[in-house]
Amino acid sequence: MRGFGKNDQQYCAFCGRPADANRRVVKAPNDDIYICENCVAACQTVLNDERHSIRPIDMEDVPSPKEFKEYLDQYVIGQDMAKKVLSVAVYNHYKQLSIPKEKQLETDVKIEKSNILLLGPTGSGKTLLAKTLAQKLKVPFAIADATTLTEAGYVGEDVENVLLKLINAADGDVSAAERGIIFIDEIDKISRKSENTSITRDVSGEGVQQALLKILEGTHASVPPQGGRKHPNQEMIDIDTTNILFICGGAFVGLDKIIEERMASSSIGFGAEGTHRTEEERMELLNQVTSDDLVKFGIIPELIGRLPMTCALKELNRDDLKRILTEPKNAITKQFQASFAIDDVDLTFSEEAIDEIASIAIKSKTGARGLRAIVEKVLLDIMFEVPSVKGKKKLEITPDIVNQKYIPEAQTLLIDQKTA
Repeated sequence: MRGFGKNDQQYCAFCGRPADANRRVVKAPNDDIYICENCVAACQTVLNDERHSIRPIDMEDVPSPKEFKEYLDQYVIGQDMAKKVLSVAVYNHYKQLSIPKEKQLETDVKIEKSNILLLGPTGSGKTLLAKTLAQKLKVPFAIADATTLTEAGYVGEDVENVLLKLINAADGDVSAAERGIIFIDEIDKISRKSENTSITRDVSGEGVQQALLKILEGTHASVPPQGGRKHPNQEMIDIDTTNILFICGGAFVGLDKIIEERMASSSIGFGAEGTHRTEEERMELLNQVTSDDLVKFGIIPELIGRLPMTCALKELNRDDLKRILTEPKNAITKQFQASFAIDDVDLTFSEEAIDEIASIAIKSKTGARGLRAIVEKVLLDIMFEVPSVKGKKKLEITPDIVNQKYIPEAQTLLIDQKTA
């Protein structure tokens, strides 16, 4: 059907109605065929309904735990135990999602998901591990900060805004979001203020933990499409959190002391247990955490029960940081080398420079997270000057450059000085 009638009037090829002030039409790219805005909206509804029909995951698309770990090894240095725990947990979770709903109804056995709690210092790789897993699975992934959340009705973000981030990561596809992964960082910062004698409610601590319970376990949540607070008569996005995998992370500063006190309670006399521990010993200590330890820290028992898998990450040492700078597929030095190559600069880092950058990161206690900021600062003046100089250039980063004792001039980097 052509989109024209008498006097070249435009008609919708779907409903046959003419274009007017209340009905806009869109022309097809390669033909004089039109569709009106009402029919476009109807088509979108049909597509959304098809998208939201839940289909089981094909297990051929889900890597085995060994394949998961091999993939993580390419992007994350160290933390082998955490990689194993995450690989097994994620595999089991998506294996359960591969079972068709009809088969799930035939059996009385319901496999529950195993949300994960990661304990470890800042910059140890908690967020990167979760993000890399989602990248391998090609599922939506969202990061939320627990410190911004408050109990419903108080200043701050409602816990449902965590789900909105996942929906946005899935480009509005609720069905895809319902199979995604959410990483909630700084979960230790919402610990219950047990020593607080104030009569006011603990709206950013225990109140948030209570609000997270249903979402972590699995519920139909109503999410405001624009975020913020819920209002009466506001249109909501309905999302089922049953199949969303939650990974929670936090530094849990002081938790090791709580565990140590429990384990040393049978010891006699002062100093029966050594208080100075290596990072490996501290990680082993955190891996022996019990529900009682977490309750003493300030996490409510109901939330602990919804995070059945717990794993500790160790603080990264100098060798780990040096490997992070150079070995992963997207290593920081490789990123800067690729960036400088666009400006015809052959960038290299000496072993001594790598060692110096790692030392600065250890002194600043920022872990792997601080490495990029250090390299950015080292290369700032060079990055400012280099694009103005044409021709092939070569630059090796040395300890003097890292320590800002020497800043090379862009002209001196030219391989062929005649072009200067």
